Amino acid sequence: MPDLLIELFSEEIPARMQGMARDELKKRVTDGLVEAGLTYASAGAFSTPRRLVLALEGLTAESRPVREERKGPNVSAPAAALEGFLRSTGLTVEQLEKRADKKGEVWFAVVEKPGRQASEIVAEVLEATIRNFPWPKSMRWGAGALRWVRPLHSILCILTDEAGASVVPMTVEGITSGNETEGHRFMGAGRFAVSSYDDYVVKLRRAKVMLDTGEREQAIWTAAQNLAFAQGLELVEDRGLLTEVAGLVEWPVPLMGRIADEFLGLPAEVLQTSMKEHQKFFSVKNPKTGRIEGFVTVANIEAADHGATILKGNQKVLAARLSDARFFWENDLRVAKSGMAEWADGLKVVTFHNKLGSQADRIDRIAALAREIAPLVGADAAQAERAARIAKLDLRSAMVGEFPELQGTMGRYYALEAGETEAVANAARDHYSPLGPSDAVPSEPVSVAVALADKLDTLTGFWAVDEKPTGSKDPFALRRAALGVIRLVLGNGVRLGLRAPLTIEIVRQMAHYSARRDTPALSTAYVSLSKLGQQEIAGDLFDKILADANAEKTPEELRQLNEEFASKSADLLSFFHDRLKVFLRDQGIRHDVIDACLAMPGNDDLTLLVKRAEALAAVLKTEDGANLIQGFKRANNILSQAEAKDGVEYSFGADPKFAETAEESALFAALDAAEAKIGPAMSAEDFPSAMAAMAELRGPIDAFFTAVQINTENEIIRRNRLNLLHRIRSICSGVADLTRLEG
Repeated sequence: MPDLLIELFSEEIPARMQGMARDELKKRVTDGLVEAGLTYASAGAFSTPRRLVLALEGLTAESRPVREERKGPNVSAPAAALEGFLRSTGLTVEQLEKRADKKGEVWFAVVEKPGRQASEIVAEVLEATIRNFPWPKSMRWGAGALRWVRPLHSILCILTDEAGASVVPMTVEGITSGNETEGHRFMGAGRFAVSSYDDYVVKLRRAKVMLDTGEREQAIWTAAQNLAFAQGLELVEDRGLLTEVAGLVEWPVPLMGRIADEFLGLPAEVLQTSMKEHQKFFSVKNPKTGRIEGFVTVANIEAADHGATILKGNQKVLAARLSDARFFWENDLRVAKSGMAEWADGLKVVTFHNKLGSQADRIDRIAALAREIAPLVGADAAQAERAARIAKLDLRSAMVGEFPELQGTMGRYYALEAGETEAVANAARDHYSPLGPSDAVPSEPVSVAVALADKLDTLTGFWAVDEKPTGSKDPFALRRAALGVIRLVLGNGVRLGLRAPLTIEIVRQMAHYSARRDTPALSTAYVSLSKLGQQEIAGDLFDKILADANAEKTPEELRQLNEEFASKSADLLSFFHDRLKVFLRDQGIRHDVIDACLAMPGNDDLTLLVKRAEALAAVLKTEDGANLIQGFKRANNILSQAEAKDGVEYSFGADPKFAETAEESALFAALDAAEAKIGPAMSAEDFPSAMAAMAELRGPIDAFFTAVQINTENEIIRRNRLNLLHRIRSICSGVADLTRLEG
């Protein structure tokens, strides 16, 4: 069995595209070969800035011949049907066979395809792969029609077996395949021929090319750490940057330099971001002070002066970049020390969304909501409101304008310079968090209050104006915002019923929206809504957000508005539940367990909901819990069928005096004991104890069904036993809706 080696050699491939390109090359070629009838033992894809490589071991030398029988139309069918069948098979009528079938004689075609040589199939598949490669961005060059990420220079494609290596012949837009490649752009010695993958790797290394990306990453990381350690410093870990830099060099040579003293006063995040974004430098810090004092750059050449000239040039460019950063920092400090009023005014003319107003409007809403949430998370209401008002002011700073990824981080620095408390400044830094599943969850009360308010404002705002995610499209990152709320609530054990705040905030958002559209009459509806049963949800909050009532609306109009608010609120809560299912599924909790808990009261309290789901999931993993569910379902099915048949509800209480067997009496006693435990446990929200008490019913229920016939001829006994089944259903359903569990 031959081995296959493919190399597509081009100008520099952007580092961010190399991982995708390796995966696509491997998938498209291997899928194409298998589809054509070839098999292989293993495959590996590699990349450097100037080449994509695929190596296959144990490729079959040729595809197997294929014999396919295809059934055609009836012999008596119209000529057009026969002609179409002949076209699809490529045969003539003389080559067809007549065979007996249920509906008479029909035409059959026997299509035989001979095996094909591997070289023929490889050439066909590789050409199709090159011509249809899914680069995010591609280009044409010269007079050809081929598109590639950068100009493609050569194609190496060889099959190697015991007899030696042979070139797979093919030509793509004037580029003819061969067995030659070249090494490093500057340190290589021209083109050279290879005879196998092993030969290829060895000769590339002699030509100063490390083929494997992982090897280049390890070489960079180890050398950079050693350089920092030698000077008593520490390399700042950045795996994303490491992967990117490994995609920029074929022969990595790390070099370490020092940052000029005049820039050491800049915040560490500014130095690190500037060097990473502009220069692709790794930051080096002093472990004693935490201050960024140096950098590591990775050259792509072994210089005669050991990199001194390269370092000098890099430090000159870095000085210019950091001079700009220092200018931004000093100007921003001037505004921060004056109270940041200049930035606050600037946000009045920055549109957040054309239906939701400016950033200043949004800050007002977040500040009001943060103040209301503060007591629920143990935060000072005044501090939460103040933090919300200054948290986004750094969006107008020059530093965040240059480095948007520093928003929040710079907000903390500027808040401290403005004389704000540590808690307020930290909230400015943390209020965007958590941004993703691996991001840390804020735990300081003021930070939690502002972060929740920020995300709830985003969600309720876009729900109010009907800008919800659809399918895979989520332009405003609302799924991420909902997951952020979930992680904040669960991570801090926040007890917050979402239904009321969601309704209130949607009303508030629509009030702002209607005011901008000159619809003041809508405000009357909000006051009237509180008279239609909304008061228990909104409380006196309606008086705060809907103070000016200057018009009347009809009861029908109020009813329609009431339904609209309720519908939007319920839909957004359902969106939270969907996100929670995804989150808990990743924690190992089954979706049907979550559904069983969602069906219970209080499902808008996410902390309570998850405690219930975790307890139910734990019980179901025990033998008693799993078997109890079967007993419960049996009881529920028998009871439901009897109620449907008899047209009555058996819920009037079972009497133990009608018990005929010891097992029946034991079940009465077990239900009494379970009820005595479950009721107080549920009141105390001690779900594990409640679930454990429920699981103890497994034995008595199993024994009852084994010993007792429910539908006995004695109508009094039958009715009593059906009422007993209702009691089983009632007690178990008070913990979770077990009918929603699968299996």
